Amino acid sequence: MNGKETQDGGLELVSFKLCPFVQRSVITLLHKKARFRITYIDLADPPPWFREISPLGKVPLLRVGDAVIFESAVINEYIDETHPPPLHPADPLRRAVNRAWIEFGSECLGDLYRIVTAADETALEKACATLRGKLERMEGVLGEGPFFNGEAFSLVDAAWAPLLMRLELLRPLVPVYGPEALPRLARWSEVLLAAPEVRESVVPEFETLFREHILERGGALAARLAAS
Repeated sequence: MNGKETQDGGLELVSFKLCPFVQRSVITLLHKKARFRITYIDLADPPPWFREISPLGKVPLLRVGDAVIFESAVINEYIDETHPPPLHPADPLRRAVNRAWIEFGSECLGDLYRIVTAADETALEKACATLRGKLERMEGVLGEGPFFNGEAFSLVDAAWAPLLMRLELLRPLVPVYGPEALPRLARWSEVLLAAPEVRESVVPEFETLFREHILERGGALAARLAAS
């Protein structure tokens, strides 16, 4: 895929290259070996057609023929339901628990955003501490793995992989967690980041773009990066 259009099978994702939420859907589609294409836009200056089809003016979007689906969790649920076998557990209670931890992962992505945009060291350390607390909670939930539900890859894994990928890149600057403090989370991260569907879910220049994005924010994290 690597940011280029593929044989789409009627599915088109719309987003920007650094979006962690569209990455969740790309991971799911790649895991299911589904055909799709992806269109990247400049969210700061979106094309007119995007404004017409995005009710909230946000990404990602999934276009299925003339229909448009928005919100990443909804998109992934649709993909899972229409491309068997399902990644969600069959049991209703386990499925609901999985959905809850996907939402928890979204909250963690919000904390990551606050780390990237923190104006000063005080705000940066506060954001890191908040995220660290959430990761400690996830550590207590994880089993022996290798995936969230044990042996089976799930939508929880697809949802958390983008966060863990970014945290791995940021580890030299903000060591939010490590194998000593959170061994199960570190093991989970290692497994997910080695998975082909995760490695191939971003554009080849992702790491460079991510670093440039941090520097453009001009905050405390940018200062750490510039000094490294």
